[in-house]
Amino acid sequence: MEDKYITVTQLSRYLKFKFDNDPNLGNVFLKGEISNFKAHSRGHLYFTIKDEGSRINAVMFASNASKLKFNLEDGMKVLVTGRVSVYEATGGYQIYVDDLVIDGLGNLYLEYEKLKKKLASEGLFDKDKKKPIPKFPSKIGIVTAPTGAAIRDILSTIKRRWPIAEAILFPSLVQGKEAAPDIIKNIKEAEKYDLDVLIVGRGGGSIEDMWCFNDEEVARTIYNCPIPVISAVGHEIDFTIADFVADLRAPTPTGAAEMAVPNQADFYKYLDQVNIRLNQVIIKMINERRKKLDSLKDSYILKNPISIYEIKEQKFDNLYEKINMIMQNILSTERSNLEYYYDKLKISIDKTLDRNKNNYLGYLNKLEVLNPLLTIKRGYSISKIDNKVISSVKSIKKNDTLNVEFTDGYVTTNVIDIKKN
Repeated sequence: MEDKYITVTQLSRYLKFKFDNDPNLGNVFLKGEISNFKAHSRGHLYFTIKDEGSRINAVMFASNASKLKFNLEDGMKVLVTGRVSVYEATGGYQIYVDDLVIDGLGNLYLEYEKLKKKLASEGLFDKDKKKPIPKFPSKIGIVTAPTGAAIRDILSTIKRRWPIAEAILFPSLVQGKEAAPDIIKNIKEAEKYDLDVLIVGRGGGSIEDMWCFNDEEVARTIYNCPIPVISAVGHEIDFTIADFVADLRAPTPTGAAEMAVPNQADFYKYLDQVNIRLNQVIIKMINERRKKLDSLKDSYILKNPISIYEIKEQKFDNLYEKINMIMQNILSTERSNLEYYYDKLKISIDKTLDRNKNNYLGYLNKLEVLNPLLTIKRGYSISKIDNKVISSVKSIKKNDTLNVEFTDGYVTTNVIDIKKN
């Protein structure tokens, strides 16, 4: 009886045998989207291929994975070639991938990711470079298609929430090959207006429909726009490059309008709150000033104003006495210094006079020694010719006139004869 039953392993092996020997499963061409991607450290790739209704596990061994020219990521749409078999350990069937290429939408995804990484590395997504959206704009620019739900939703939302704002439409293509240049042209045109904020976007659609908002030049134009830009492309789940470079990303065009303008009802509530706070602040300031005024009115100084004068008068007397004492000290010090220097000068003068007197007496004694009158007093006389003293006979000639001086007069005589020794 038990011979009827087989093991799970036997069943898995049987199913694997059937799969492996089915020519339709030996070379399968499969298309779908990658999810649950995982790269093993040994180089094997494990992932799931899914579509709207089902999914299948997939494995690509390192020998085939090494031939890929790109990195796999979740969300890629791919075209796969491989064989379907059973993995005995789990009993589940899976596809063993021999080759894998990206389909058309997958290529767009790769371009999107490549541009996203490039612009992020240049700093175009940095939060610190985002311009703030003004709270109360008066003029709003809109770059979008002139017809369709997007523009209707934006205009109706602005009118409902903030009717005082002026909305200016810059009609633009938002789909197709010519859309990107047209968007760029209209953003630059909007820069000529005195706008407070600029909304750039469109309604939902496929990735191909919204591809113009993944254009590099469109992204750079949005980034370089001096006006704060709100990106409003597609639905909440749709993300484009324009969303990352814009100053603010809105999930929908309607959401962009709500972010661009305040709600007038909320604004009135805000004004009421501000009014209440201002009144409270004013009342508080008045009460504080009144308390201060009452305090001043009750102060001793105001009730006894003469005390201010008395205090100042007393301070003046103290200062006057201090100054007088200082002046007396200065004069006393200077007088002492003057007397000191006077005594010192007098001593110096006396010493100088004594020294000069001694010098004079010394010179006088020397002159007395050399005084010819003293010589005459001792019995000598002085002979002169033309007031010149004659000290030698050699200086006299015959018939010279001599003046001979004595202590009590002089004699004039002529030389008759000269005798020399």
